[in-house]
Amino acid sequence: MNAPDLQQVSSLAGVPREIGHLVLNVSDVARSTAFYRDVVGFQVSRYGPDGDRTFLTCGAMHHNLALFKAPAGAEPLPKKRIGLNHFAFKVESYEALQQAHQRLQAANAVIERVVDHGMTLSVYFHDPDGITMELFHDTFDTAAEGLAFMKATPGQAKPININAAQPVRPVIPPTDFSRNDKHQ
Repeated sequence: MNAPDLQQVSSLAGVPREIGHLVLNVSDVARSTAFYRDVVGFQVSRYGPDGDRTFLTCGAMHHNLALFKAPAGAEPLPKKRIGLNHFAFKVESYEALQQAHQRLQAANAVIERVVDHGMTLSVYFHDPDGITMELFHDTFDTAAEGLAFMKATPGQAKPININAAQPVRPVIPPTDFSRNDKHQ
């Protein structure tokens, strides 16, 4: 089956336009709510009446993240499995990413890695249930520039020192990795 290119998909009716929200099953709703509110920086938009769920927002949408009480006896998913690898949340600046990193450290969160992907600078961390999440800052001024960099490079994850000055924005090379003849 041939995969449609981005121009074809964007012109189709009824296709998703953005990711709406993420729902996590957690072992302790109050503990996870405190972590995502006080450490990551979400705002609570609604608590569930029985303490079995919380809805959180980044500030503009009704909810970006929902935390549901996992069923009794639920076990964490192993790291090497089919399914969600991680989810990412955007922050407004490199300084905000540095501040978030400091809050994660102060809360003794497990920080998996801090990397420069070229189009983003990213901090990967574990929430209280060991779920991997990412906070990132876009390095380019526009989404179009970030997409152009993504299409023009094979990908990267260079470790960075989050306490140092912001890395220099990369140049967008004149190559094209958006087409792969094996998948056409």
